[in-house]
Amino acid sequence: MNATIGTDPKIIRNFCIIAHIDHGKSTLADRMLQLTGVVEARQMRAQYLDRMDIERERGITIKSQAVRLPWRGHVLNLIDTPGHVDFSYEVSRSLAACEGAVLLVDAAQGIEAQTLANLYLALDANLHLIPVLNKIDLPAAQPDKYTEELANIIGCAPSDVLRVSGKTGEGVSELLDRIVETVPAPTGDPAGSARALIFDSVYDTYRGVVSYVRVVDGRLSRREKCLMMSTGATHDTLEVGVISPEPKAVEGLGVGEVGYLISGVKDVRQARVGDTVTTASRSASRPLSGYEHPKPMVFSGLYPVDGDEYPDLRDALDKLQLNDAALIYEPETSLALGFGFRCGFLGLLHMEIVRERLEREFDLSLISTAPNVVYRVVMETGEEHMVTNPSEFPEGKVAQVFEPIVKVTLLSPSDYIGAIMELCQGRRGALQGMDYLSADRVEIRYMMPLAEIIFDFFDQLKSRTRGYASLDYEPSDEQEADLVKVDILLQGESVDAFSQIVHRDKARDYGLMMTGKLKELIPRQQYEVPIQAAIGSRIIARENIRAIRKDVLAKCYGGDITRKRKLLEKQKEGKRRMKTIGRVDVPQEAFVAALSTGVTVGDKGKK
Repeated sequence: MNATIGTDPKIIRNFCIIAHIDHGKSTLADRMLQLTGVVEARQMRAQYLDRMDIERERGITIKSQAVRLPWRGHVLNLIDTPGHVDFSYEVSRSLAACEGAVLLVDAAQGIEAQTLANLYLALDANLHLIPVLNKIDLPAAQPDKYTEELANIIGCAPSDVLRVSGKTGEGVSELLDRIVETVPAPTGDPAGSARALIFDSVYDTYRGVVSYVRVVDGRLSRREKCLMMSTGATHDTLEVGVISPEPKAVEGLGVGEVGYLISGVKDVRQARVGDTVTTASRSASRPLSGYEHPKPMVFSGLYPVDGDEYPDLRDALDKLQLNDAALIYEPETSLALGFGFRCGFLGLLHMEIVRERLEREFDLSLISTAPNVVYRVVMETGEEHMVTNPSEFPEGKVAQVFEPIVKVTLLSPSDYIGAIMELCQGRRGALQGMDYLSADRVEIRYMMPLAEIIFDFFDQLKSRTRGYASLDYEPSDEQEADLVKVDILLQGESVDAFSQIVHRDKARDYGLMMTGKLKELIPRQQYEVPIQAAIGSRIIARENIRAIRKDVLAKCYGGDITRKRKLLEKQKEGKRRMKTIGRVDVPQEAFVAALSTGVTVGDKGKK
């Protein structure tokens, strides 16, 4: 079974683990690494396959990882997948590289929304499913109840559901045996043109782009030219190898094998996730199916607190994009915040991870504007505009505004149905259906505008259901909506950083909230400052910051009233002149406080 001459496809088993966040996926992978002997006990650490500090701290998987495990004369290729909805495209590519999937469910929590979403992806990919109940060692575990629930959803017998503990290692060897027995061996044409699927790419400072690949047909060997089929670019194959669990160079990868490919490319966009690699000398006629560009769903502006850090932020985004091809950005300027970048993200968690990595790895202090989605605005003249930033909202007569909508799946105990429906309908949701998974667990499906769930929807859901409900969403289509742009005016001048596109019914609430917030945050000036919220030329909310009054009569000890009146008139004239030429000074802290939404999404589904 020497990797250098290629492995017989009959003894290869490719599988992945799909689960909701915090259901023990990385811990189970740790036990598999130990049991198969690829990691020695002295090198072992928790979450071995999670390489980033943020992944380890939050207990979430952000990047896919692949590892080769020997077990009873077979070669098992485990592909560790992210569990979060923001990375569902990566999950779908990982599933395309496998023949089997271990569906992992927490014995104390049961099936959650993102597990269900990944289960449907696995069924679409025709994978062999192995249902597994994890954390059976917990005192709160209810294995019998959730075994029944899992068996009903998949359509298998309760006896087919394996029970394991990733923490103690109980049942893990039986799971590996089940994978060997039931997961089909990979099939492909060993003599055909080489075709390999890139299911992940990372950037290495010294070696350039490292692409993780699964060979479907033919053979990839080092020292030959490879061709990326979506871009048409050719590169020299400098090294191919397997990961066990550290990279190990081999002569070539054959049908069904999973490994890595280094071609000296310095840009991750040249080796996109989902692309097909073939050889330049004998290229394949058609690529593998399912390739698409990751589309940004949420946009936000990132600005350095210190304007001098703008070049550092640009360099940091360039470097980060090498590791994350889904991140897109372009320069933009704001009258209030100066120079910065408009960035597109896959979702709120992706946005938070990118910002945290920029601040942590590159030592930057950043202000991020409120996240918003892409709107399509049609003018009465028939002209169309794609709006990613409220400042781009066109002036003039607007005929229609279209906003993106998403399919939302919520799983919850049946006690909270009323609270969930009230929340969703308050956010312009349309009920699509409801199914009982068991006597006390219900799945509710809604169509909702994406803009309504990117703020505090998840926090509200958790607080109304005491943390028991779980959420998953996927992009669907777009719908026409009555949306308007609310401008915030200071001293009659619009401050672009505080503008927002909202539904007309909620415009006044947003105006009242922002004017009230800014009244508290902006220091008093020498003259009265009006803060107004406006839709076009119509004012919908107003607050006043009272002037600081200097006591100009302090030096008058008695004397004629006309002297005092003369001083007061002079002060009044000075304030009037100051008001016409003065600018309101908005401190940096006010921007940070007013633009911070207070939304924390990093631990989606962990509570």
